[in-house]
Amino acid sequence: MADNSREIILDTLLELERGQQFSNRLVKAVLDKYDYLDTRDKAFIKRVTEGTVERKQELDYYLNAFSSVPVHKMKPLIRCLLRMSVYQLLYMESVPDSAVCNEACKLAVKRKFGNLKGFVNGVLRTVSRHKENLPLPDRTKEPVTFLAIRYSMPEWLVRFWLEEYGEEMTEQLLAGLLEVHPVSIRLRDSLPAPEKERLLEEMRALGVQLTQSRYLPNLYFMKNSDNVSTLPGFAQGLWTIQDVSSALAVEAAGIRKGDFVIDACAAPGGKTVAAAQKAKQVLARDISEEKVALIQENLDRMEAGNVRVQVWDANDHDADCDGKADVLILDVPCSGLGIIGKKRDIKYKTSRDQLEELTILQKNIIKACTSYVKPGGTLLYSTCTINRAENEEMVRFLTEQLGFLPQSLEGRIPDRLLQEKNDTLERRMAAGKDCFLSEREQAACIQLLPGYMESDGFFFAVFRRPEEQ
Repeated sequence: MADNSREIILDTLLELERGQQFSNRLVKAVLDKYDYLDTRDKAFIKRVTEGTVERKQELDYYLNAFSSVPVHKMKPLIRCLLRMSVYQLLYMESVPDSAVCNEACKLAVKRKFGNLKGFVNGVLRTVSRHKENLPLPDRTKEPVTFLAIRYSMPEWLVRFWLEEYGEEMTEQLLAGLLEVHPVSIRLRDSLPAPEKERLLEEMRALGVQLTQSRYLPNLYFMKNSDNVSTLPGFAQGLWTIQDVSSALAVEAAGIRKGDFVIDACAAPGGKTVAAAQKAKQVLARDISEEKVALIQENLDRMEAGNVRVQVWDANDHDADCDGKADVLILDVPCSGLGIIGKKRDIKYKTSRDQLEELTILQKNIIKACTSYVKPGGTLLYSTCTINRAENEEMVRFLTEQLGFLPQSLEGRIPDRLLQEKNDTLERRMAAGKDCFLSEREQAACIQLLPGYMESDGFFFAVFRRPEEQ
C-alpha cells in the first residue's frame, strides 16, 4: 500500500468536515487526482473514506465510550484520524490492528500532533481490545437510539421511517442502506446478442464481475471495476451507467417508437438516453449550463441524435410545450433519502424542515409542467427518496388537484418486482402502517426499498392525462 494512502484519506475527511462538498463528488475528484496510484491503493482510499463517512455516527458513539475527550471537543485532524482508524479496526479484517494503530500514530506525528500520539494510541488500542463486545444502547429502553447507532443513522430519520414502516421494516431498510451498492450499467437496447456476449466477456477478462439484474435483461451490476470509462464499449456508447431503479421507471412509462418525450429535470441524462432509444424525439432540459453539458456528454457518447437539449428551469412554465408531449418525465429534485448508500453524507445534511421546503418546490414543478402532456398522454413522476410527502402525497396531488388518471403498473414492470411491491405493502399493513392511497392510486406507484428490492430507494408513478383536458 502506498505510504500516503492514509494521509490522502485524512485530508479528504478534513475537507468534508468543512461541509463544502458532498462525499461522492469529493471522493471521485480525489481518485481522479491520484489515478496514478495502484488499483489496490485507490480501492483502499475509496472504501475507508466512504465507510468512515457512512459510519460516522456509530464511530463517534464508540469513540465517546472509550475516549477521555468527547468527539466534538477533539481537534478536527485528530477526530478524523480516529474515525478513519476505528473504521479500519471494525470493518477491515485484512488490515492488522497493530498496523492501524501504528500508522495513526505516525500520521499524528507527521501532521504536528506528536503531543497527542499517546492519546491516539491509547484510544485505538482500547477499541481494538473491546471490538468483539462493543457497547450499544439498550434496545428495550432506547429502541430509536439503538437503531440510530447500530445503523449509523440520525435519530430523527429513524423515527421518521418508524412512523411510516414500523420497527421490523425500518430495521431491514436501514440494513439495506448499508449494503454494498455496486455500479449498475445498461447495455444499448439495439445491441445484438452475439455482440452483447462478446462485450461482457471482454469485461470479465479484465477481472470485472458482472451480475445480471433479476428485473431487466440488459442491466448488469458491476464489481471490481476501477475506471469504468476505460472499459470496453463505454467510449463507443455500447453501454451506459444507469441505476436499475431509473431504468425501471423509464420502462414503466411505456414509451413508443413514434413518441415525443419531454424530460424536464434530465441531468445527468440516464433517463433521457433510455427514452431516446425508444422514442422518435426527446427534449431534455435542466436548470444550468453545467447540468446540460453533462446530459450532452452522455448523449454524444451514446450517439443519441434524436435529442434536443436546453437550459430551462422546470419551475418556469413554457406555453410552447403545452399539449406536445406523448410522455412527460418528471424526475423532480428530492431529498435523496433513498440513495444514502451512494451519497453517504446526505443523512447528516438533511432536516425535516428541508423536506417540507422540497415538497413546495416539487408541487411548483408539477404545476408548471403537467400541461405539456397531450390529452391521453403519459406522465411519469419519480424521486430517489423514501418519504411519503414527496411520493405518495404527490400521487394524491396529481389525481385530486390536477385530474390525472393513475395507470396500473401491472404489465409495465416485471412480475417479480410487482410481487415484491405487494409483499412490502402487506408487511407495511401488518405493522399497522396502512397506505392512505386508493386502490387505483396504489396500483399506479411503487416505492422501491433497499433491503427488499434489488435497487436503491426510489419511487415512481405513472398517470394518463384525460382526453377531455
